[in-house]
Amino acid sequence: MADKKIIVVMGATGSQGGGLVRAILNDKAGEFTVRAITRDVNSETAKELAALGAEVVAADLDDAESLQKAFKDAYGAFCVTFFWNHFSPEKEINHAKLMAEAAKQADVKHVIWSTLEDTRKWIPLSDDRMPTLMGNYKVPHVDSKGEGDRFFIDAGVPTTFLLTSFFWDNMIHFGMGPKRGEDGTLAITLPMGDSKLAGIAAEDIGKCAYGIFKGGPDKYAGKFIGIAGDFLTGIEIADLLSKTYGETVRYNKLAPEIYRSFGFPGAEDLGNMFQYFAEFDQVFTGARDLDVSRQLNASLQTLGEWLAQNKDRILVE
Repeated sequence: MADKKIIVVMGATGSQGGGLVRAILNDKAGEFTVRAITRDVNSETAKELAALGAEVVAADLDDAESLQKAFKDAYGAFCVTFFWNHFSPEKEINHAKLMAEAAKQADVKHVIWSTLEDTRKWIPLSDDRMPTLMGNYKVPHVDSKGEGDRFFIDAGVPTTFLLTSFFWDNMIHFGMGPKRGEDGTLAITLPMGDSKLAGIAAEDIGKCAYGIFKGGPDKYAGKFIGIAGDFLTGIEIADLLSKTYGETVRYNKLAPEIYRSFGFPGAEDLGNMFQYFAEFDQVFTGARDLDVSRQLNASLQTLGEWLAQNKDRILVE
């Protein structure tokens, strides 16, 4: 291991980071080894990663000193933030800043920053098509990632900006899977109209990131690389769910303002996100390339393939 290049993986116990950690460790002949960063080195997932061969290190995104120690002597770093842990865009922006500074101080040769487009470039705060949230954002959890790009640019760190997509895993963790209505029929509810949704399995983000690290900074630094596993309409998603579960799943085409009114934590943010996806679908899908995604990750999953593996993890009510 001593001759292998260290890749620091933030969020190593999560889906994106975990996908990268496992991709590196599964490639026994590869040139990299992993330093898996987590707040709790005693968690079951952290112990699993250590057993697989990862160096597991404790660090906290709110603690700049711990980040600087975690990045020390690293060749590369996968940087990701965790908006849904705290619901604060300002905190997320600061976390991006601290990671960029830690990468700069450690002279990291290649950073991958898991990001999204700042929707305010297309829907300014003055645009009343959707409400402004938290005083300064249209889609807080998306805009804050896009705003974080500048810290990596300003730091002069060789960075690949990895534009991610909607996670199919949201059907598991956010309760966005099919629900049974009063008539007994299953339905999936999305305020997407007839537009296509760019989606991906979260672990495939980490596997695509590994492809970028293997390609190196000479090929990918300074570039925005958009990845997805599928571009699908609500009807197409419902059809795949129907095939998966062996019964009809309808597409419930909802207006964004109704979705925003649901009242669960983040409902307004997600309602605005889907409205952006729907109204600017050609912009969003246009920045993502299925062929490039598959070149980076030969095992890239379509939604149908992901559903076949994960249908029992989705709570169908």
